[in-house]
Amino acid sequence: MIIFKDIFSDDELLSDAYDTKEVNGVVIEADCQLIKVKDGADVDIGANPSAEVGDDDLEDGPVETVNNVVYSFNLQPTTFDKKSFMVYIKSYMKKVKAYLTEHDPDQVEVFEKGATAYVKKVLKSFKDWEFYTGESMDPDAMVILLNYREDGTTPFVAIWKHGAKHEKI
Repeated sequence: MIIFKDIFSDDELLSDAYDTKEVNGVVIEADCQLIKVKDGADVDIGANPSAEVGDDDLEDGPVETVNNVVYSFNLQPTTFDKKSFMVYIKSYMKKVKAYLTEHDPDQVEVFEKGATAYVKKVLKSFKDWEFYTGESMDPDAMVILLNYREDGTTPFVAIWKHGAKHEKI
């Protein structure tokens, strides 16, 4: 399994255990699911209850519906208006560009072109996006984007490919 970690904060953001796809050469998107969690510990992944253990009924205590990626990686919600997002994203893109210039200069042009296109996409539908930080809530690290597919029911997260390192576990 590959874990995607933020290059600045080292927060775990995503894994390839989810259905991931690359977009514009700069973004990794992964479809998510809304799952039920009881007492903040047990996760209903939609599987059938085990015959050996008995009934895995979630009705015994309080049940909360959560996004499986947000929950699994302990992502923290944050908010932006369009102006503050632009300030953040410009600063973040400069940091990633500087990082790439030092570590992978061949990717700078790919990143700049693809990131600009994806940011424009986000800005066009800004009100539809949700924003999350990694567990450390580092304000200078990556902000994870969340939206819904065209069907209106399938959530997906988006992370910046060049802002994440890939760690095999």
